[in-house]
Amino acid sequence: MNKEITQKIKARFIKSKTDLKKNFKNFYDWVKGAELIELTECETSKDPVRPELDNEFRTSYGRKIFGVKFQDEIHAVMCFAFTNKIPKTVNELDLLSKDAFLQSANRDQNVGKIAIAYTVWSNKKGGGKLIVKEVFKMIKKSNHLNRLVTLSPLTEMARTFHLRNGAVEVQVNEETQNFEYKL
Repeated sequence: MNKEITQKIKARFIKSKTDLKKNFKNFYDWVKGAELIELTECETSKDPVRPELDNEFRTSYGRKIFGVKFQDEIHAVMCFAFTNKIPKTVNELDLLSKDAFLQSANRDQNVGKIAIAYTVWSNKKGGGKLIVKEVFKMIKKSNHLNRLVTLSPLTEMARTFHLRNGAVEVQVNEETQNFEYKL
């Protein structure tokens, strides 16, 4: 009887080890094959951080939406505003991105020096971390952006996510918190 139980346990262990390897390979394949693309719109209702902001807000005045695409499906989304100062509220983000946009119209068309990520979400495990990594690379290559800062909600989940992904806390505001990814 003990031998039977031992064999069943070994069989389960081998199966779970095989399943783990398969899941890891599937995860690695999707991450390896994903690409960062600019979107003209996103499903704002899926945004767990700021669903109240419509696509017009997300794409006007030097604001952009980026997605991680794999096999014709968007697995993660990040929205940005380009500013010259760090905002403390969504209203301030709106005003600062409009100001940077208008300043750039009279100069070199490069909107703002700071990329402010104000929302990020993922539909697939690993998507959030992947989009942060890909956006980070894109901003590093930019000739006018010199900072990547977040306008995050005052939640422990946001704090943990950004700190775990290499950001440092810049400030805690009344309604939000800011983290910076060093370029």
